[in-house]
Amino acid sequence: MAELKYKIMDEEKNYYSIQKKFWAVFAPFYDIIVLPLSGTREKVVDFTEVKTGSKILDVATGTGKQAFAFARRGYDVVGVDLSEAMLSIATKKNKYGNLKLKVADATNLPFEPNSFDVVCVSFALHEMPLTVRGKVLREMVRVTKSKGTIVIVDYALPKSRIGRFFIYHLVKLFEGEHYAKFMKSDLKAAVEQAGIVINGELRILFGGGRIIKGTTTS
Repeated sequence: MAELKYKIMDEEKNYYSIQKKFWAVFAPFYDIIVLPLSGTREKVVDFTEVKTGSKILDVATGTGKQAFAFARRGYDVVGVDLSEAMLSIATKKNKYGNLKLKVADATNLPFEPNSFDVVCVSFALHEMPLTVRGKVLREMVRVTKSKGTIVIVDYALPKSRIGRFFIYHLVKLFEGEHYAKFMKSDLKAAVEQAGIVINGELRILFGGGRIIKGTTTS
């Protein structure tokens, strides 16, 4: 048991170390790398069906693309990210008075319980070890209002065998082993274990991605 605990601690420590070093170097190129995802941002907002006056938190906001999409619709948005390098770029591009950006660890969000109507995480969970992923989901639930909305956007696989083979090996080329581990995990089970009731799913990127929408159980 102790050995497993130390293994998990080492895995999490390694994750944080790699994340900070990686994004410090690749932050300037991120928007170019994820250009194929740009069309999903507005789809996420549409699928979320946010009510007027809602307050939104975008977790692991990166360079702010998803947060910008919500802010363009007039919602009050807060975007948080672990990487100062990524947030520096987001801050320079932020032209919205209704969007605030701050450095924060998604496993320990600096907000009171029941602070947001909607909490979103977009293409970030696949980079996290299972233990970190679980903590992030539980934190998202904690800061979401009772019966509030949680939106998770990440990779998936098409239903067809050929499509699954092609998408899996294509994405793995640039996402690496953490993507492979993520695809073998049960994301829906993790979401439900965190206290989220799934009530909608939309496939995107020709089946290579999906938007999961749910509500908090309390």
